[in-house]
Amino acid sequence: MIPKIILGTGPNATRRTIGYLFGKGRANEHTDPHLVASWNDFAPDPGRSPHRNRKDVEDQLAAQLNQPVKMLGDKAPKHTVWHCPVRAAPEDPILSDAQWADIARRIVAAAGIAPDGDEEACRWVAVRHADDHIHIAATLVRQDGRRPQRDYDKRAVRSEARKIEVDYGLRRLKPGDGTAAKRPTSKEHFKAKRQGQDTTAREVLRLRVRRAVAAASSEAEFFALLEATGVTVRPKTEPSGDVTGYSVALPGDVNKQGEPIWYAGSTLAGDLSLPKIRQRLTDTGPEPVAAPPGNPWHHATAATERIPHHLLNGDDNVAQGQLEALGGALDLLPETAPAAVKTELARAAAVFERATRSRITADCDSTRVLRRSVQAIWRNRTPVGDGSGLAMLLDAALIAVAFAMHWHRKHQHAQQEAAAQQALVHLHTAYAQIAGPVLDNLAQRAPALQTQRRYAHHIQQAVPEYAERILKDRAWDALATVLAEAEAMGHNAATVLDQAVNQRTLDDARNPARALTWRIQRLGQRHAPGPWAQAAKIQSTTQRPTAASVHPAAAVPSSQPSRGRRR
Repeated sequence: MIPKIILGTGPNATRRTIGYLFGKGRANEHTDPHLVASWNDFAPDPGRSPHRNRKDVEDQLAAQLNQPVKMLGDKAPKHTVWHCPVRAAPEDPILSDAQWADIARRIVAAAGIAPDGDEEACRWVAVRHADDHIHIAATLVRQDGRRPQRDYDKRAVRSEARKIEVDYGLRRLKPGDGTAAKRPTSKEHFKAKRQGQDTTAREVLRLRVRRAVAAASSEAEFFALLEATGVTVRPKTEPSGDVTGYSVALPGDVNKQGEPIWYAGSTLAGDLSLPKIRQRLTDTGPEPVAAPPGNPWHHATAATERIPHHLLNGDDNVAQGQLEALGGALDLLPETAPAAVKTELARAAAVFERATRSRITADCDSTRVLRRSVQAIWRNRTPVGDGSGLAMLLDAALIAVAFAMHWHRKHQHAQQEAAAQQALVHLHTAYAQIAGPVLDNLAQRAPALQTQRRYAHHIQQAVPEYAERILKDRAWDALATVLAEAEAMGHNAATVLDQAVNQRTLDDARNPARALTWRIQRLGQRHAPGPWAQAAKIQSTTQRPTAASVHPAAAVPSSQPSRGRRR
């Protein structure tokens, strides 16, 4: 159940609100508008007065509601109308008028508009003009001339709505922390529907601004990227010449006067205000400016693989920074992906956006590699290779998003947890479409059986607890192929396998065979050490002093980590 509070201003606010509630609606969506409850239970009902002119009854109802406000004259408050639509979920049962009346009374009591038993409270009515919702309209002067005590009414109304959901067996929404992006208004939804659009201008702009933030290395580049995507930008410039904010609009999105409809960045989402964007660019910009040399897909994957470690072992500020960086990476991936998975990746990014914000301040210092690597991928969007880069990055992202879900659960971020869970569904779908053909292509180049037996022995030595599962997996042939390709590049198969195992524990890998395939493919494409370097490494390993020889206390037996575990 979703309540939303809107405040009305001006001398005609009450009459205007009543006219809308009992009218046809902006898209003729209002059916059978009528009162289900009121402050005195016998207010005039324009929807149930068949022998009177409806406009006259609307005038009478508005006059009665507005009487306490009118009595104050010039001392009336700026905001005179409190308007709260309360909507049930599509899958909820249709409630009766009596049930909606009870809900309305509970909402106005929780908001401080009309506390239970207060006969001098504000005047209010509840209007129903559809099966799934009501509108509560109240005037913001009590009948004794005082102002209502409605401190934190939005929070109180949301809390009461959660109780109503339980009492009436309705769909239970996740409690929020006040960091969610602003939802499109009903007016914006109806406008998009009239224009044949699936999304509102607000949502389109929020997506384009988020992508520009993720792709930009500087403030100037951020604004340039916005304009390059067809967004009209209006900086907010102070008399001193300093730019302190910005607004954006879509070409063709105009009001009745033909003027562009502007949205300030902060009204699209709290983290899209110019000060917040500047802070993020500063935290991740100074060094290094460019992505590290090498394959950016590999660097992005390695950075994404480290996110679970930050979520488990870093402080909350670092963890929040990692989630923001992961969200930025997901924002840009649809721009770099094949057409077949663009939609699923865009959906994953859209829902995960909610999981990137919380009340915890982000420390983005550790996110530079991920941001710069994904930016490098985005700048060079020409398809390269067989798609394995995207597949390995998605494999790492799936694990990172799963850890994000558990991190939010630990911190009781219910909405963010649900968002991460939804993102997993879309990422799984995209990953399956990308990884399947890549693995099949690798499997077709599998080495001879004798070579595979040698690799199987290495697997049994390196990860005995996973060996049987890996060797029976459909991805085993692909894993054998990348081991053979690593050997062809001059690597030692056993060594590169050990390196892949020790990069990160396989305990949280969804599929150990695939995880090792992507890791070894990355390692195998690195420059292989020469024979002298390999010999020196082997010699240094065999001559390395033991812990016992360094300190006597180290000879005390202790539990050693098994192979495949983080060291």
